[in-house]
Amino acid sequence: MRIVIVASLIVTVISAFVLYSSNYDTRQFELKVQAQERAIEKARGDIAVLKAERAHLARPERIEPFARAAGLGPATEKQLATSPQNVIDRVVAAQSALSQKKGN
Repeated sequence: MRIVIVASLIVTVISAFVLYSSNYDTRQFELKVQAQERAIEKARGDIAVLKAERAHLARPERIEPFARAAGLGPATEKQLATSPQNVIDRVVAAQSALSQKKGN
């Protein structure tokens, strides 16, 4: 009879330890999850700010003065490709012009 009581006491102590350990691990896991959720929300906020900044910086009325100052303008008919072969010819011509510039 005493063996059963001692065995029950040992099982109870071990069960209490396992329960405490799993409870502690669960709380630690919950803290990690909460920290990751906060990081995700912060990243989403940062993404929204970056998208707004990109939209602001990409406005045509903002870019146009810089493009004009750099000598850029609207595309002309001469610059438009009419066929795939025309595109290939222009790429080859541009590459040869670049190679001639590098050679000088």
